[in-house]
Amino acid sequence: MRKYETIFIVDPDLSADERAPLLERIKDLIPQQGGLLIMVDEWGARKLAYEIKKKARGYYVLLDYCGTGALVDEIERLFRIDDRILKYMSVLLEKDVDLEKVKDEIARAEAKDDQSDESEVGQETSDVPESEATESETNDESEVDQETSDVPESEATESETIQPESNEEEL
Repeated sequence: MRKYETIFIVDPDLSADERAPLLERIKDLIPQQGGLLIMVDEWGARKLAYEIKKKARGYYVLLDYCGTGALVDEIERLFRIDDRILKYMSVLLEKDVDLEKVKDEIARAEAKDDQSDESEVGQETSDVPESEATESETNDESEVDQETSDVPESEATESETIQPESNEEEL
């Protein structure tokens, strides 16, 4: 089995509700053809380098999957007949892939995501330890002091004492 990456651009005028069935159809097609879906990454709406079908923007989606050449042919056939797809491109990433190894990597990535989600719920502040945070704050303050001390004192007081002229003297 081979590992592929397909990126496709969907019409940006489609709402999320209209785009969802298209993505589900592709997600369902991969297992039907004997493939394994690794990842679906929706990049969102972005500006195109050039207009495609009179559209200046497009909704980008990246698919990583394992399968055969027949699976890629079927996905690209669906893209050709669907007017909602502006462009697509498939790339072969690896020629010979061990499916068990890929499944293990997916499971590890999901477990890592679950752990990071649990740790984020418990933390209300940033991941920086408190001692490091106070050091960086004091360093920032000393940098500001150094920046102001670089300005000659006469210039600093001059800019502070300049006041706008009043129009009362002219009357």
